[in-house]
Amino acid sequence: MLGQQVALRTPWLMRLSRPPPLKNLRAFCAAARHRSFKLAAHELCVTPSAISHQMKELEEALAVRLFERRTRSLELTTAAHRLLEEVEPLLEALERTLAQFARRNGRLSLRLRMPAVFANELFIPRLGGFCEAHPQIDLQLDTRDPLPATHAPAADVSVLLAAAPPPGLRSLRLFSSPLIAVCARAHAALIAQRGRAVFGSLALIVDRTRPFAWDSWAEEVGLEAPEPRQVIELDTMSAALRAAERGLGIALVPAALCESLLRAGALVRVFATELPTPNAYYLVTRAKDAEKPQVKALLRWAQAQYPPG
Repeated sequence: MLGQQVALRTPWLMRLSRPPPLKNLRAFCAAARHRSFKLAAHELCVTPSAISHQMKELEEALAVRLFERRTRSLELTTAAHRLLEEVEPLLEALERTLAQFARRNGRLSLRLRMPAVFANELFIPRLGGFCEAHPQIDLQLDTRDPLPATHAPAADVSVLLAAAPPPGLRSLRLFSSPLIAVCARAHAALIAQRGRAVFGSLALIVDRTRPFAWDSWAEEVGLEAPEPRQVIELDTMSAALRAAERGLGIALVPAALCESLLRAGALVRVFATELPTPNAYYLVTRAKDAEKPQVKALLRWAQAQYPPG
């Protein structure tokens, strides 16, 4: 009987004698969470084709189909649901174990995720003081915009733009996010000359995540909806800000994120009007992570750097 049990189990042992690489399991968890190879690739900084190749390798190693590939969607098989439930906690436990090992050797690791424009304009320029005060903390900064706007499982702390504190998380409100119209200084003379008619001479830069913001802004200013010479639609606020700085047209951007560019003269306001929005930037972390000394240090630092507003 024992021999029969060994015979039955041997093929599985042989099949997994070379377990799949951890990178394939991480890729699987990301693809399964997002139901998308593209979004998984975005999270892991690889190409969608690399994710697809890793999933093929994983399916071959496990001899089971994990995804049903539709034309416009990705569906999980029953096996994939079960694998995600069992593997993701193990990967998180492995990361915690490695972090604990690093702490025992005098190092702390802090994983951060935030939109690129926030990192470039408001976080990295102020980061020197934190690094000087906490040389024992190693930082891992991910500057991709969260898709969707949720706290990433792999991050200790995230910066999110939201209308309310995200449920189930510890949140520190940083500041609100009113929008202002800006353009490059090279267009300042044209604005002074043409006033409200300037929209007929310059392109309108549209952030795809706020498709109706310009209509709301025009209503706030008391204008008809702008009829620009050209529309340039971009997929992130960071791209919209850079396009305005490069002189491509007029952009509607959060006031707090372009303060340094306004002070330096790289950008000028088109009108003084600010468009209030319901959104604010929040620093968020899970309750269990909030007790980590490196997270506590960052929260104390953030409270001093970003007085609520």
